[in-house]
Amino acid sequence: MEPRFLLQQLHLAERLKDTTRHCYTSGGRHESVADHSWRLCLFAWFLRDEFPELDMDKVLKMCLIHDLGECFTGDIPSFEKTSDDSAKEDSLLTRWVATLPEPYRADMTALYAEMEALETEEAKLYKALDKLEAVIQHNESPLDTWLPLEYELNLTYGNDAVSFSPYLKALRAEILADTQKKIAEEK
Repeated sequence: MEPRFLLQQLHLAERLKDTTRHCYTSGGRHESVADHSWRLCLFAWFLRDEFPELDMDKVLKMCLIHDLGECFTGDIPSFEKTSDDSAKEDSLLTRWVATLPEPYRADMTALYAEMEALETEEAKLYKALDKLEAVIQHNESPLDTWLPLEYELNLTYGNDAVSFSPYLKALRAEILADTQKKIAEEK
């Protein structure tokens, strides 16, 4: 990639460091999209041995690029995001990917299509980890930052995404226990 073009793309991606998500960190500051993406990648890397049959490099790439569209639109919590919001983000991201040189353009286009289809085990794993990381972060955030709807949402969010894997179902059960403990401590 030509050096000037590379720098331009890195400057664009830097926006994710300042793009905040709905959730807070354990220290009480808004989590950034970059924070979430970094830990999602670490999460996937730690699970390499649990899923030896999968192409974990592909899963890591999916985790790395999954929220790049938020460079253009910001983050909209899943419980507020509309189909129009998703279409706008997808359109802007597709236009940006089309500006990339090969092989990045083809690789990212294929990855985004696979992620959207959610048919491969790699795509299913990325999506499950993305949802689980969000619940883990909520469990780490102060309860006074939770919206009323999150008390119920954090009990069920990601359940559908983990159904394909006994390991992920067990992990989700552990995360649920953490959520229930956190809520009980408030009472």
